[in-house]
Amino acid sequence: MKKRKVLLDCDPGHDDAIAIMLAGKNELIDLIGITVVSGNQTLEKTGRNALNLCQYLDIDVPVCLGADNPIIKDVEICEAIHGESGLDGFTFPKLTKTYDERRGVDFIVDTLLNAEEPIDVVTTGPMTNLALALRVEPRIKKNIRQVTLMGGSYQFGNVTPAAEFNILVDPEAAHIVFNSGLRINMIGLDVTHMVKVLPSVVKRMEAIHNKASKLFTKLMKVYNENQYKVFELEGGPLHDPVTIAYLLDEDLLEMKHVNCEIDLSKGSSYGRTNCDIFNYLGKPKNTYVAVDIDVEKFWDIVEDAIKKYD
Repeated sequence: MKKRKVLLDCDPGHDDAIAIMLAGKNELIDLIGITVVSGNQTLEKTGRNALNLCQYLDIDVPVCLGADNPIIKDVEICEAIHGESGLDGFTFPKLTKTYDERRGVDFIVDTLLNAEEPIDVVTTGPMTNLALALRVEPRIKKNIRQVTLMGGSYQFGNVTPAAEFNILVDPEAAHIVFNSGLRINMIGLDVTHMVKVLPSVVKRMEAIHNKASKLFTKLMKVYNENQYKVFELEGGPLHDPVTIAYLLDEDLLEMKHVNCEIDLSKGSSYGRTNCDIFNYLGKPKNTYVAVDIDVEKFWDIVEDAIKKYD
């Protein structure tokens, strides 16, 4: 089967780390580059985390620094969950891998404009880089197969009652992408909260006994500790890797085609993804929203991905 070309935009982040792990050594995915945005931590820290992950996992792709702040809002990070480094829990070897010289937005534009076949764009952080790229050069849309994002929810938020973190950090960016005319696959809290890294999952992956298994185990133990402190969850939801898992097996998720609008009101629902699940308003449908997930299949995909590393 021909590999699917994927450009990953992320803000590592414990769950971003596992998304990178899923994409980095899979025979079905050709990971052509990683662009980084501020989100789970500042850009300096998320960028360094991306370099460390690629070096440790021997993933030889360009890593480009993107936007260090949202389009309009002030920077917002998630230190309570991801720690001071943004990736607390694992000590990486001395870093020698360096950034690609291109800025993230330039890399996205150049890569997509010069693509010989459509590319899947995956975002697992705030959508600032992709939104800016679409505004700078709208012609890139012709070479985007689809945008698959971790973000939003048609039910509840995880930062406010209404809003999920990735969307709330830069709602204006999300608004640009959701209204781009591209195929949008929104993988939100509705399904990612079903894939919790329970102690049994950690033990299952730890038993693989390779470098990726070691990374997964150490990161997830700290991730779970922080999730328990903040949300009293026994196992943290592993949000971001669901995007890559979906590209590997589209039967993983049940999707519903709906109209989705981003709340830009700056009121109590600022950043909410208003999904018209029951088509009350009859507006054009612009988003495929994940409404269910095969949990067992997801963990099988994660396990298979970890086994691909030496």
